[in-house]
Amino acid sequence: MGHAARAELELLLRARRLDVTLTSAAPWAGVPRDVAPTGIAALDSALGGGLTRGHLSEIVGARSTGRFTVLCRMLAAAAARGEATALIDTCDRFDPASASAAGLDLSKLLWVRDTGDAPRALKAMNLVLQAGGFGVVAFDLADVPPSGLRQFPYTTWMRIARVIEGSQTAAVLIGTERLGRSPGGVTISLEATKGRWSGTADRARLLRAIDPRPRIVGGR
Repeated sequence: MGHAARAELELLLRARRLDVTLTSAAPWAGVPRDVAPTGIAALDSALGGGLTRGHLSEIVGARSTGRFTVLCRMLAAAAARGEATALIDTCDRFDPASASAAGLDLSKLLWVRDTGDAPRALKAMNLVLQAGGFGVVAFDLADVPPSGLRQFPYTTWMRIARVIEGSQTAAVLIGTERLGRSPGGVTISLEATKGRWSGTADRARLLRAIDPRPRIVGGR
């Protein structure tokens, strides 16, 4: 694409507030934004302060990559700021005891539990977002099979982004792979580190457990 054509495209995108979708390492650089810090210093530094409020982001990764840890820290940070939080737990996997031990004030959390009915959970997500008043709202779809996710209309994530546009809510999808996000949102891709062991056989000792290694993806 020539310089003139690109400049014209950027101008059109900027007029529609979509210029942050242009691929760059930090699409939020230089853009005034209200953020919701995640409570994880390294992650907040990479995100330019935290997740952008009024936008839909996502946390993706396989099992044991730290999805639950990042989610709990994010909710705990919001609760510590005095904000109400919500979790749409599609497959009833949330462990409140572990979350409380991680520092989450459960009195600041609206926990909506389901038994795997993804469309019903989506309705709950929409109702929570439309109600407003939440600092962070998470929609956990990590254990929903692909067949269940295919039940969602292709416009699902655009509609969710529209609901929270201009609000103080940072919405987050939790999944095993990318699902969708709004122009000002990000994808936090988690990868597990390998544990290091000392010794052999039954005398082996774990020196370093698995911990999350986030990779930030900013524009599409």
